[in-house]
Amino acid sequence: MAEPPQTDVSRPSALPTAKLLHRPALDQALVDQNSEEYLNAIEEEWNKRLDAEVEILVDGMVDIVSLASIGDKDKFRIAQEAFQAELRAESMVRAANSLLSITHSLKLLLLLSDEAQIARWRDEEIKDVRHEKSEAQQQVAVLLDELFRSPGPQPT
Repeated sequence: MAEPPQTDVSRPSALPTAKLLHRPALDQALVDQNSEEYLNAIEEEWNKRLDAEVEILVDGMVDIVSLASIGDKDKFRIAQEAFQAELRAESMVRAANSLLSITHSLKLLLLLSDEAQIARWRDEEIKDVRHEKSEAQQQVAVLLDELFRSPGPQPT
């Protein structure tokens, strides 16, 4: 029987270390979370991504401004700083594109989200803020009463 021809094409095959139908512990932890914990974790992840991208933009701008100093420089130093500025600019462009992508994703999430749930969260937040406001007003009233009732400094 003739052997198959030798080629560079990869042939998919099952690996002995394959773990089919096996869920890692991390996936199980996500399944065990309630919906509020899950949403809080996702929100935290989005916030971390945003913070990282904004930090890249800020650091890049600071580095580019520091590289733009004028002084006695030789051609090698000028070329080196130009290369560094170009690299920083490229990383800033990637970060800006990533921020645009995040913005697009958040817009889609908002458009496709449950508006009734958002309204309930907003109403709960407003109720909490009003409650905190009334408590703060009561505390201020108590402090003002104490201030007005206490005798002022006695002349000596």
